[in-house]
Amino acid sequence: MTRNSLRDQVVVVTGAARGMGEVHVRALAEAGAKVLATDVLDAEGEALAESLGDGVLYRRLDVTSEEQWRSALEVAESQFGPVQHLVNNAGIVMFGSIQDLDPADWQRTIDINLTGCWLGMHVVIPSMKRAGGGSIINISSTAGLQGYASLGAYVASKWGLRGLTKTAALELGRFGIRVNLIHPGPIRTPMIDGVDADGMAQSQPIARVGEPQEVTDMLLYLMADATYSTGHEFIIDGGAVIGQVVASIEEQS
Repeated sequence: MTRNSLRDQVVVVTGAARGMGEVHVRALAEAGAKVLATDVLDAEGEALAESLGDGVLYRRLDVTSEEQWRSALEVAESQFGPVQHLVNNAGIVMFGSIQDLDPADWQRTIDINLTGCWLGMHVVIPSMKRAGGGSIINISSTAGLQGYASLGAYVASKWGLRGLTKTAALELGRFGIRVNLIHPGPIRTPMIDGVDADGMAQSQPIARVGEPQEVTDMLLYLMADATYSTGHEFIIDGGAVIGQVVASIEEQS
């Protein structure tokens, strides 16, 4: 298969109004997919859909609301047909130590980053079965592979998403539905505003911040080409999680 195989495929993308989600939607539209772009950033989402023509629709979706998920699915099916691909991209990050983080911020992070993905699958899976199969791609983070101080809620949500992805893959394989996970490292999006990501990246083997398109390329591969992969994790992080480059070694080279 190739990206051409995505033509007229129906895709739902959450967190689609900006950052990685926006780049995903633009690439999917270019590939000829029919995309329901969802977010809570209405002005940005509506402008995105308007710029891409009739093949992209925007609908508001708070991923923590089952009612809004069902409404979004109804729009996707009525306008385009049964859904073949779901991209659970919406997410937030809250900074704070385990001791100091407000419990409400903990719960909101879990609700959006983990429960929101579960709700999306819970609601959309019947449509994917009607479509005869497809793929679900959950967007995690390198925080789903290691700990980060002052990011306990975010880390917990992304580790939980790993287990949820593998369970979904076990349940859905017999229906022709593949479920995979992407772990981006530092990617140049609004989520890293205010963080010295460029400085942090200097200790990586590939010493730079990633670009959203690099995640999108993996996303399209998993949708269109990785037809024998399910329940697996794909890392896009410049080598960050394998270890740090030591300055003295660099100097010796």
